[in-house]
Amino acid sequence: MRVAFVGKGGSGKTTLSALFARHLARAGAPVLAIDGDINQHLAEALSPGTSPGSSPGTEPVTAPPLAAHLTELKDFLRGTNPRIASPEAMIKTTPPGRGSRLLRLLGDDEVHARHVVRAGDVPLMATGEFEESDLGVACYHSKLGAVELYLNHLVDGPGEYVVVDMTAGADAFASGLFTRFDLTFLVAEPTRKGVSVYRQYRDHAREFGIRLAVIGNKISGEDDLLFLKEEVGDDLLTHLVHSPAVRAAEQGRAQGELEPHNVHAMQVLREAVDAHPRDWPTLHRHAVDFHLRNATAWGDRATGLNLAAQVDPDYVPGPTSQP
Repeated sequence: MRVAFVGKGGSGKTTLSALFARHLARAGAPVLAIDGDINQHLAEALSPGTSPGSSPGTEPVTAPPLAAHLTELKDFLRGTNPRIASPEAMIKTTPPGRGSRLLRLLGDDEVHARHVVRAGDVPLMATGEFEESDLGVACYHSKLGAVELYLNHLVDGPGEYVVVDMTAGADAFASGLFTRFDLTFLVAEPTRKGVSVYRQYRDHAREFGIRLAVIGNKISGEDDLLFLKEEVGDDLLTHLVHSPAVRAAEQGRAQGELEPHNVHAMQVLREAVDAHPRDWPTLHRHAVDFHLRNATAWGDRATGLNLAAQVDPDYVPGPTSQP
């Protein structure tokens, strides 16, 4: 099951991404965290010494960025698919077809072997930072394309989890990546600015049938909770209260266990994710639709190809697909 954490910058989405991934890992669930934010802080939030329940003093790990090896990733994923002649013919939205290499979560393949590191209790993969050479010539969505390709070719099952810390604000809607998730958690502070991003996400999510749930964060009293309930209604799934444990972790001090209310909130998140089994045909249809949109908008022109021909009719990846 795939989960995205989104929200206004500073809302706490990276912290909650880390808390949820660690909650799953400590429960024994197979989980992979992916840092898909332009500000790469998820490793720090997950690493020992910066997360609740860990020992202080350890530097966060660095995951070899997916985006830095995009050509190799494309070449591996296209496999023997006759519809994709070369890595250069593959764009970020290219869906899998017969002959494509499909990935199992944390499987024995070169993608996971090269790009996954352990950050505390959690396997971590990272998109990569926005570099100086990108200034004025590229946008961060070109890097997020590596995550989109990875998820397009991933066959994950019930009880397996991918937790992605996304870019801040409504920027994720600039690509089809927002359709790759089973549930999107929007982290909202109890402020007008905090709920403004929610409204943008809500409208786009409804248009495409994307499941969205709001997590209230930094709640300090009943007034905060009432404000969020009035602003987001039934989309409010749960909330976290002020956490001395999280604050201590963020300051690099020794910390205790997460507070009982916040532990319960993590359990509520997992139950919400597990409540709706994946609809593979719908997930793949979204992938194909956005591929055709990108082909028409820029892909055909950029590659000199008819990228619609990359779509394999009647093919739908799923648990019975061969990797």
